[in-house]
Order: sequence, then C-alpha cells, then structure tokens
Amino acid sequence: MAPDLAQERTAAIARTAIVGAVINLLLSVVKIATGVLGHSQALVADGIHSLSDLLTDLLVWLAGHHAARRPDREHPYGHGRYETVATLALGAVLAVVAVGIAWDAAHRLFAPNELLRPTPMTLYAALASILIKEWLYWYTLAYARRVRSQMLRANAWHHRSDAISSVVVLAGVAGTLAGLPYLDAIAAILVGAMIGHIAWALGWEAVRELVDTGLDADRLAAVRQTILSVGGVRDVHMLRTRRLGGLASADVHVLVDPRVSVSEGHMISVLVERRLKQQIDELTDVTVHIDPEDDQEAAPCDHLPLRAEAMIRLSRLWDGIPQANLRQHTMLHYLNGKIDVDAYFPLQICCGDRSLAKGLRERLQTAVATDPIFGRVTIYFG
Repeated sequence: MAPDLAQERTAAIARTAIVGAVINLLLSVVKIATGVLGHSQALVADGIHSLSDLLTDLLVWLAGHHAARRPDREHPYGHGRYETVATLALGAVLAVVAVGIAWDAAHRLFAPNELLRPTPMTLYAALASILIKEWLYWYTLAYARRVRSQMLRANAWHHRSDAISSVVVLAGVAGTLAGLPYLDAIAAILVGAMIGHIAWALGWEAVRELVDTGLDADRLAAVRQTILSVGGVRDVHMLRTRRLGGLASADVHVLVDPRVSVSEGHMISVLVERRLKQQIDELTDVTVHIDPEDDQEAAPCDHLPLRAEAMIRLSRLWDGIPQANLRQHTMLHYLNGKIDVDAYFPLQICCGDRSLAKGLRERLQTAVATDPIFGRVTIYFG
C-alpha cells in the first residue's frame, strides 16, 4: 500500500472509531435512562445495543492499528487481513443482533401481557437515536469509500443496524400508544431479517477474502487490458489476484520476444507493474514474471543444464571446428525444451563472404545436432 493511502486509512479508522465510541456512549446512557423512566422495554434494549457498539468501535480501532503496520518477516504481504478478520467479526455481531431482535420480538408477540406502556418521551429518544445513528452511518461510509476499507463499511452498517432497531422502537412505541401492541413485534422481526441479510453479505465477503478469492471478472479484464497496453508485451497468462483488506495483490506471467535482453525484459516488467498500480486502484502489490514463451503450451526446459555445463558440452561439440574458438560471445536461449545458441564472431572471419558464413553456420549446426539438448544455431558477425 502506498504510504499516503496507508496513513489516510489509519487516520480514518481512528477518527471514525473515536467519534462512534463517543456517540454510542452518549446514546446508550440517554436511551437506557429514558427507557427506564418512560417504561419502554424496547428502548432499554436498544440502549444496551448501543452500549455493545462500543466494543465494536474498539475492535475497529485495534484492527485498523494492526492493519496499518508495515510488512515484516512474519507478514511479508502486510497486515491487511486484520481488517478482513475484523469485518468477519462485525458480520458475526450483526448476525447476533439480528437474531436477538427477532427472538425478542417473537417472544413479545406471543406474550402480550409482558408489554409495557411507554410514555411519549420515549418517542423523542428513539427519533433522536435514528437521526444520529443514520448520520454516523453516512459519516463512516464516506471514509470507507475514500480509503477502500471493508472493515469501515461493515462498521457503518453496524451503525445503521442500530438506527434500524431504533426505528423498530419508534414504531413499537407509537403502535402501543395508538392501541396496536403487535406492530412492534412484527416490525422487529422484519428488521431482524434485514440486519441478518447485511450480516450474511459482509461475513461472506470476508470469508471469500480469507480463502484468497481473486478479483471479479470485470476487474481481471481491466488488469489484462492494462498489461497488454505496455509496449513489448505479446500476451498475458497465469494471471492471479487476491484481496487484502479492501486492496489487492497480483502476480502475472508476461510473454515477450524470446530474444530480448535481460535488461529489456526487466524494463518491460517495471512498466507493467507501474501501469497496473496507476490504473487499477485496488492493486498495491504486483509481481511480474517475464516469459520468453507460454509455459502452458511450450515444452518444459527444466531438464536442461544451466550455462556452465551447457558451454562445456558446446565446446566439446565444436572442438573440431577451428573458427568456433574465435567466437566473442555466446548467448543461450531456453525455448520449447531445447537450447538455441547465438554465436557472435569477429567480422574478419568471413570478410563479408556469405558462402563462408553459411558454411560455418551449417558446420556448427551439424555438430550440435548430435546432442539432443541443443536446437537452432544462429551466428552473427561484427
């Protein structure tokens, strides 16, 4: 993650957690006190719900603090998964809240004698809670979108669940005052189902990230198109991505001309990495493998000897060709299960005579044909 984005994300998590904690503390005190004085069991329960939000605000702050730490030896990809685990935990909390609201509503639905007779003052407390928690939802969601944090998005929905539960309280109190005591319980069950749906969506997304689910098809297509736009790239294969706390990393094999130099291939990989980070917002870590051929189609080369042994075998094969000892440089190309050889000679060997150059190449090619590890021989003069 870029330093500026990491700092902004840390600040956003800390700021929203502190603001949320202060508001939840004040709301819980007001709602519990008003519920007790106004004889509203639902408002007391809603106040306890707000009090429980203090724990989630603390969880968000701790997770954000750990997620902002730089990569280390034990966490080479950084600590972004702390946010993912916190998102899963928040989803679980929302699920518990949903079950609790629905269970309590169902219990009161079948035990109407347990319903209290709230006073009108509880209506104002519930209405204030709805407005404040809805504002807190949009406040937290704005920061979640700005710094691309699923954990903050989950916490924003947690604030909205509290606002929705206050809507239930408002409807229940109003219904009771209007002579419709069952309205509270029915609305509570519906809201519990809504919160349960939100909990499932957040929890499922966190689980998918923990099991290394990659970017969706549209984003993968954008990644592929961005790579192909870099000069020197012939094709893309073995593209893999995974999410890390709202961001993503990728590794990809890029096909280039098999006879480019090492430095040119490296430069292509640098440009691919830079362009991906510039044009694909969520990508913060990119690994590029430069391939001279498609690994999935070409014959493997892992059985071939490396340069030291290959040069010894090549020298033995060419030992009977005097001109071979005058070569200035030899380049090896590991392609399609064989080693192609580029041999560089001084210009005076052939003196511009094409027939001499052709004859030398044929002798060199014939010599290596006896060893199955070698393929085509190409010679250059200069």
